[in-house]
Order: sequence, then C-alpha cells, then structure tokens
Amino acid sequence: MARHENPFDMQIKLLMIGDSGVGKTCLLLRYANDSFSPTFITTIGIDFKIKNIELDNKKVKLQSQIWDTAGQERFRTITTSYFRGAQGILLVYDVTDRASFQSIRNWVGQIQQHADVHVNKILIGNKCDMTDDKVVSTEEGQALADEYGVKFFETSAKNNINVESGFIEIAREVKNRLMEEGGPHKKESVNLTKPAPVKKGCC
Repeated sequence: MARHENPFDMQIKLLMIGDSGVGKTCLLLRYANDSFSPTFITTIGIDFKIKNIELDNKKVKLQSQIWDTAGQERFRTITTSYFRGAQGILLVYDVTDRASFQSIRNWVGQIQQHADVHVNKILIGNKCDMTDDKVVSTEEGQALADEYGVKFFETSAKNNINVESGFIEIAREVKNRLMEEGGPHKKESVNLTKPAPVKKGCC
C-alpha cells in the first residue's frame, strides 16, 4: 500500500489565552475565516480553527486554539496538558479594559508554570478601533511586551487591523525555533465536549 505523504512541512499549535470577553474568538474567526460578528458564542473549554498557510516557502498547518475556563472549575484540570502541547501563545487583552491588561501577568505566570520553557509568546492588545473607550495606552502595552521580551501588536478583529500580522509573526517565530531545534514536531489536539454556549459580545 502506498504511503500518503504529509502535505505539510510543519504543524504548529498556537494557543490564545486571556480574560473572557477580550475578543479571542473574534480574532480567531477573523484570521481563520475572515469573518466578524459583534455577538458571538462565549468559548467554554476549548475551541479551535485550522488554517493552512505558506510561510517562508514552508507549508505550515496552523492549529489555533482558544482556551477559556469562563469560570468553569471542571475545565481547570486540563491546564497542564493543554499548555504542554502549545508551541506558540498569543496573550490577549482588551485595550478598553484595564483589568484584562493587568491579568496578563497572571497568565504569564500560568505559562511559566505549565508550558514548555521555550514556548514562543506574543502580546495582543485587541479592540484598538474603540479609541474613545481606550484605557490602556499603546506605550503601556509595548512596555509590558518589552518587559517579557515579546512582540506586541494592537489589533481590531472588527476592522481587521493587524490580525493576520499577529498570527503570522508568532507562527514565524515558532517555525524558526523548531527548525533550529530540528526534527518533526507533531502535536495531538485536545478534544472536549463543550456545554451549551452563552451569547456574548466581542470585538
């Protein structure tokens, strides 16, 4: 029987984390499907999209996932195994919500505790189109990114600002690291059965 050749040079698992309501689902939908809805379904547990891209002449399969406990304690038991599989992490906050920005330090702590020590990270300040409601300045976001030694993007899923740039940047960083490390990098995805969704706005 003939063997099926893998159509991809590399498979990368990206993880999006951040407080509920910062727009992780909207960012993912904008990047994967080029779509946006002001009212969408709150993610409870895990959701993911897959997008195939060509990056620096390499065919890359991007599996981008959202993890949001949404206060559901039963999902917290997956923390360690879920972080362990991530090769790149997008830390997302809402520029109109200072609490979500302050939570980034807590999320970084979770990464340091559970993720691979070499995992690539990027900081995303979402909803930058809402200039009248903005409470976290670009300078503050950049300063935090500099503190952690990561790239920083302000994005708008609604207006499609910097969304693709952010995903491509973290994917490229992961690709370069994996190529330097050498060897195949294939990760199994995590499948959960999600409870009934709750509608919530995101931008």
